[in-house]
Amino acid sequence: MILSYNPDYPSAEDLKVKAKKRIPKFAFDYLEGGCNEDINLARNKSDLQSVQLMPNYLKKFTGHDTKVNLFGHQYDAPFGIAPIGLQGLIWPNSPEILAKAALKNNIPYILSTVSTSSIERIGELSEGRAWFQLYHPTKNELRDDIIKRAAAAQCPVLVVLVDVPSFGFRPRDIRNGLAMPPKMSIKNILQVMGKPLWNIETLRAGIPGFATLEPYMPKGLNMSKLGQFMNQTFTGRIDVDKIKPIREMWKGALVLKGIVNVNDLNVWLKVNGKIYQNSNTSNLIFKIPSLVRYISQFMTLLPGDVISTGTPPGVGLGVKPEPIFIKPGDIIELGIDGLGTSRQIAKAYHKSAVNFR
Repeated sequence: MILSYNPDYPSAEDLKVKAKKRIPKFAFDYLEGGCNEDINLARNKSDLQSVQLMPNYLKKFTGHDTKVNLFGHQYDAPFGIAPIGLQGLIWPNSPEILAKAALKNNIPYILSTVSTSSIERIGELSEGRAWFQLYHPTKNELRDDIIKRAAAAQCPVLVVLVDVPSFGFRPRDIRNGLAMPPKMSIKNILQVMGKPLWNIETLRAGIPGFATLEPYMPKGLNMSKLGQFMNQTFTGRIDVDKIKPIREMWKGALVLKGIVNVNDLNVWLKVNGKIYQNSNTSNLIFKIPSLVRYISQFMTLLPGDVISTGTPPGVGLGVKPEPIFIKPGDIIELGIDGLGTSRQIAKAYHKSAVNFR
């Protein structure tokens, strides 16, 4: 194995140190910070660090392969570049730089609705390989138009953001004047003056804006009205009814980001409208993340895969005083609250259909 790396930056921490020296503090804090007290950031980092590789040194080595097939495309690595809003604030034209890098290295790149490059521009640079993350608009007409533009740009995957019902509370950004509406303070101006390369590149590229949203923004919109526009345009919760028209309209792969707490889902089964099984994923002996983590050690799991773990109480064979069996014509419905349902009609078994001899 030949490991290729830049000797000046052999680790991610080295890149972080370099970035901190090159960009203003308000831009670095925006990139590195999270909501509230950054508790989720720490938890995410801890979860990744807790993953352990399973050594098997005595087995015959047949080579290594980091490729993964996802949504019909084989990527060279099992990770990609996540969506970030207002990327051009961190470094001028950064969405375009990252989209090109993702294409060159054959990994996914996701463009945010509120990024500083348009769907069309990133679609062109990525040769139709960039994914698009949709902040769900409050108006259906705007939603439909953005989805049509993503389809026209040949985005293979639409990522619908469902875990941000309102804009996050980010203390670092508030202290740095990046709340809505943003304000440039004397402190920020001094930070900019201390980063001449960032300053020069920003002057060349121009002041970053929400490129994808520009066609929908009022002409002459000033900074004092920007927060009002964003709140009116995107604030609101998403439910199953709002996902349905997106699924009907979008013909490619659809990903729902941050959908639910997988350890607290109601699961149920009905026969002819009567509930026989009604339970919750919190009753599982092994929690879902643990099951996924364990199974992923020896096989690749993809969206839509089913892990069979047993069944809740209420099986027909155990019904008293007489067991219940499925009959032809019975309607079986099963579902998970918030995710959807499956419905089948039982048909009679015919020996002519299956021959075990």
